[in-house]
Amino acid sequence: MKRMRFVSALCLLAVMLAGCVDQHPERQTGNTAEETRIVATSVAACEILEKLGIESEKVVGVPSTTAYTVPEIYQGAEEVGSPMAPDMEIVSSLNPTIILSPNSLQGDLETQYDNAGLNSAFLNLKSTVGMYKSIQELGELFGKEERAQELTDEFLAYMEEYESADREGEAPRVLILMGLPGSYVVATESSYAGSLVKLAGGINIYGDGDGTDFLNVNAEDMLQRDPDIILRTSHAMPEQVMAMFRDEFADNDIWQHFRAVQEGKVYDLDNNKFGMSANFRYKEALEELKPMLYGG
Repeated sequence: MKRMRFVSALCLLAVMLAGCVDQHPERQTGNTAEETRIVATSVAACEILEKLGIESEKVVGVPSTTAYTVPEIYQGAEEVGSPMAPDMEIVSSLNPTIILSPNSLQGDLETQYDNAGLNSAFLNLKSTVGMYKSIQELGELFGKEERAQELTDEFLAYMEEYESADREGEAPRVLILMGLPGSYVVATESSYAGSLVKLAGGINIYGDGDGTDFLNVNAEDMLQRDPDIILRTSHAMPEQVMAMFRDEFADNDIWQHFRAVQEGKVYDLDNNKFGMSANFRYKEALEELKPMLYGG
């Protein structure tokens, strides 16, 4: 029996894909294209700019990172520090017309940008739909509306095809663990990894976490919720984190009581596809989820 999980959602996607770049209207750049100077503080923001066709000379600042790779076209730009704590002295020295950061860091960064008198916009990178909303808004901001619409149309066409596939059985109930060096948290469907599982048809046993991306939950509570499938991914340092997960599941006896563990339904995910921020590898991620959630 074909499962029609997201028919209504797909019908509404075109409506949902409206502006979601959170910025101060009174502080629009008001500059011509030739004057644009962008500082992008995350790799995901850089990837969006590349997809939109923003020229290299307009991107003057990029994040410092070893975990991910800044698009080659922007690798000549000044590094401004980590996405979570950009160096405001360097950022200010670049005289940006606008700074682009993920909205997951808005609470930490907005005041710093405001105090420095800098224009900023925070991109919704907590879901693929949110990313495409941001793409459309940035398309308007930088005069790339046509390219933004092309990208959005590609996404809608892919999701329509993805949702047309036959999937048998009930939607699986899923526990997602996000690993950090030395610890882990539960990812809800409000997180990016959680949003992908929701798009793929899985039911998060912690729901949307009342809007909270990640929860600290003890293993006893997880066991009581009896997930059909356990997915494990990492925020950074994937080799160390996955080794930690293997030790945790081997040494902590409680995991042997999980039905998902007993049935061999524990899967490790690539953090480049199932990380903290939405990116253009969502197609690969969704295709990888299919056999994990539905077999085959």
